[in-house]
Amino acid sequence: MKTQVIELFKNIWQNYLEVTPSAEKIHQLLGTGSDLINDHVAYRTFNIEKVGIAKLAQHLIALGYKECGEYHFEAKKLYAKHFEHSDSTLPKVFISELLVEEFSPEVQKIIHHLVDSLDESVIADPSFLFSGKKWPLSYVDYQTLLAESEYAAWLAAWGYRANHFTVSINHLANYDHLEDINITLKSAGFTLNSTGGEIKGNSEVKLEQSSTIADKATVEFSDETVAIPSCFYEFAKRYPAENGELYSGFVAASADKIFESTNVAA
Repeated sequence: MKTQVIELFKNIWQNYLEVTPSAEKIHQLLGTGSDLINDHVAYRTFNIEKVGIAKLAQHLIALGYKECGEYHFEAKKLYAKHFEHSDSTLPKVFISELLVEEFSPEVQKIIHHLVDSLDESVIADPSFLFSGKKWPLSYVDYQTLLAESEYAAWLAAWGYRANHFTVSINHLANYDHLEDINITLKSAGFTLNSTGGEIKGNSEVKLEQSSTIADKATVEFSDETVAIPSCFYEFAKRYPAENGELYSGFVAASADKIFESTNVAA
């Protein structure tokens, strides 16, 4: 089963690289190869039963993952869960969903139209996790979504792919501190998400995180082709919990700021 998980994430990674070329450059910058461990992957979806968290998670649960935590983001109108494999060397998965009913009727109509166009058989296949955008979308509708929710606009434009991968600082051979990672990245010309500070979290909450600002990539909308923010790379350092093992959950206050790595204005 571990082989199946590794193969799945290999496909997810390749799909992510297609619109996040900076990730490969960061790999070469930070790691020696075997020390580049993926802490977690994040997904976005809508809280519509057809594509809700449970539908994405079914592909992970079939491979030995279990639900381990839930999170609320009231300002962004999001709900999330994270999943872990019994083999702690395999990446955690953080899946959030937009609370569609809390938006305007116009936005709800656009989102439901997108989801209705999806074939159930596509969602039921594990490749759904690296399938990208499977629906037609106009740039006009993208902008309508963007006016109310960057999250909704991003998901509509990019579909089902990893929103970000995350380098585990705990496993790197040449780095122990997130501050040093950030210095290296900025020296190499990468822009970091500075919302709430470049480093979100601390040793007290058992998790520190930072991230790049998303790359830009071209999306072929039904009415025009436009370059918009795609995906980004995150970096996480975990601290021991009371049981002596590294904390494996997430901190909602920090994740709230990490979401902003794909902001158009960034």
